Amino acid sequence: MSVPAAPSPGRQRGDTAYDVVLYGASGFVGQQTVAYFARHAPNELRWAIAGRDRGRLERVRRDAGVSVDVLVAEGRDGPALDDVASRTRVILSTAGPFARHGDALVDACVRFGTHYADSTGETPWVRALIDRHHDQAAASGTRIVPCCGFDSVPSDLGALLVARHVQRAFGVSCEWVDAIYRMRGGVVNGGTIESAFALAEEAPSGDPADPFLLNASEERPEDAAKHRDPRLPRRRTDLGGWVAPFVMAPVNTRVVRRSASLLTSWDEGYGPDFGYQEYLQLDGRLAAARAVGLALMLGVGRGVMRSPGLRRSIRQLLPAAGSGPAEEAMDGGWFSCQLVARAADGRRARATISDVGDPANRVTVKLVCESALALATGGDALPGGATRGGVLTPATALGLVLAERLRRSGMTVEVTSCA
Repeated sequence: MSVPAAPSPGRQRGDTAYDVVLYGASGFVGQQTVAYFARHAPNELRWAIAGRDRGRLERVRRDAGVSVDVLVAEGRDGPALDDVASRTRVILSTAGPFARHGDALVDACVRFGTHYADSTGETPWVRALIDRHHDQAAASGTRIVPCCGFDSVPSDLGALLVARHVQRAFGVSCEWVDAIYRMRGGVVNGGTIESAFALAEEAPSGDPADPFLLNASEERPEDAAKHRDPRLPRRRTDLGGWVAPFVMAPVNTRVVRRSASLLTSWDEGYGPDFGYQEYLQLDGRLAAARAVGLALMLGVGRGVMRSPGLRRSIRQLLPAAGSGPAEEAMDGGWFSCQLVARAADGRRARATISDVGDPANRVTVKLVCESALALATGGDALPGGATRGGVLTPATALGLVLAERLRRSGMTVEVTSCA
């Protein structure tokens, strides 16, 4: 296959055949992205679907009732991926595990100045992207935006909104944000499970337990201990009662801290000593016991993932890649993320991001699709205007444009000062 010459970065709409290409469209989450675009993409949006199997992609297109183009490119076929990246302004990828299948696609996006968003939660892989591509993407104004699903949009966007509220309403810096999740559902699909195993099996770029994994290597505050992942349950009356470690915190907190670091480098930071942490809130008379039980389960899970033999045994009992929960299960869930900010003068503000639908599937699909649509349609309204680029985060790449899109999609996104 011949490879087209790379266009200059910051391509305009007329320079490409498509505004968005959905890559990995025949996978479990990918099929849902196609259905979401079929229902919600603007009529004038030019989009296509892509993946490695034409037959499966054509079935997905038929099931969604759309007549979009089908592009075929295997995840390690560099020339084919170059062809896809050269023909679109934005690529949305749900083709995980990303540490195994994502490198060549992001490489192509950086070469051709194509904006990119995905649903990964694989922070060591994101660290490798930063090391390999951040400087070049920043110079060309190409936005590479991983972690646009439930990992980690509510945390990252919520922290941005509540910290900015503190700065505007109180006129002081934001010192700390605690995020408290409540949720029902969370039935993970086989692809997400496969990504978790890949995270344990692939050679990592950096230590996943490092609270500042995604920050610049020299950024290590003197009081770094207070940023470590909580391992024990605790009673926090200021946060509503008993809280436990949150399974997604080791992803979300790293993304929020990268946002804070990038914003500080652009003189747009939250505050000189900004900190962020998050928890799962447990309600009811047995909240304390449930918090202890959950902390123990997470500890056992970490031990299992460190043992190759136990990983192999457990893997056989879990859903395979390409499978996922039933429609009814995905429709029946919900989540709520409450973010409590403490200003430098002690005053507080609160943000709420919540929605219905299973967080791991329905919510992730909405978030990642709206992120791609924000990239495709946001233009100069995106943070930093047309020139911002790099391996970014949802907050630093999409910001208020994404917040407004989510509000219009039916998601609750609110910020208030506390009494």
